[in-house]
Amino acid sequence: MPHAFHDGERAVQERAGVSGMAGRVAGSIHDEIPQAARDFLLEQPFAVLASRAADRRVWASLVHGAPGFLSAPSEWVIEIDAEPLEGDPLAASLAPGAPLGALVIDLATRRRMRVNGRVAGPAWPLRIAVDEVFANCPKYIQRRALAGDGGSGARAASTAVTDALTREQQLRIARADTFFIASSHPERGLDASHRGGAPGFVEVLDERRIAWPDYKGNAMFQTLGNLASDPNAGVAFADFASGDVLQLSGRAHVDWDPARAARFPGAERVVEFSIDEVRETPGALPLRAGAVEPSPFNP
Repeated sequence: MPHAFHDGERAVQERAGVSGMAGRVAGSIHDEIPQAARDFLLEQPFAVLASRAADRRVWASLVHGAPGFLSAPSEWVIEIDAEPLEGDPLAASLAPGAPLGALVIDLATRRRMRVNGRVAGPAWPLRIAVDEVFANCPKYIQRRALAGDGGSGARAASTAVTDALTREQQLRIARADTFFIASSHPERGLDASHRGGAPGFVEVLDERRIAWPDYKGNAMFQTLGNLASDPNAGVAFADFASGDVLQLSGRAHVDWDPARAARFPGAERVVEFSIDEVRETPGALPLRAGAVEPSPFNP
């Protein structure tokens, strides 16, 4: 059955003037997992999951394991043999039937796929019944060769929880070249995606607000379309030098003011994010990367 964009996606596509292009690329969104994607899953040591807590807050969480911890036992199910870190809001959001989004990304090859679906069953390993699966282009992915065994490292970590960014966290975000974003639609569920740019592309406005440019993409506007319907969102910054993970949950809105976008080279719009909760977990990710090769698409 041909994919149909939801109301928020269509509204953003129309405002951006790309409805025709979006209609042409809609055919790349499937309701089953192709064999090439099933093979890709088996090679990856981490994934980003989008979840929604009982208080409606949306979170982006990282899970990891030795290659093979991600698999697709059938064309309609993703299996994740890794539990959330202790204290991660993801753990309380995995009731059978709950919406869940997944981003699986290979930073070394700049390949990525997104899976949106529902939790299937109460037992581990976690199973996602697939509603949508699709690949994305390599734009704005900084190339990193990850080292380390995704299955190693402590499973429990001490998480600091606050309602605002510390000065150190602000500096880390201001230096970032990559982050992950989770967004939600009331009926269509959750989505996890990637954002990247040159270091400094994320602007720290104050201890409770950040902003980033929205660059030209694939015209689908899954993330911005979700935000047009539900502003609740989550972002996660992974430090591949230390393994620290910084998660933020809050509300995002799209600023269409051309004058503001002009302050960011290459931006078509700006997304502003207001923070409700900050969670920092040192050493949560046992994967490390050294040299970074910037994306050729970075403005």
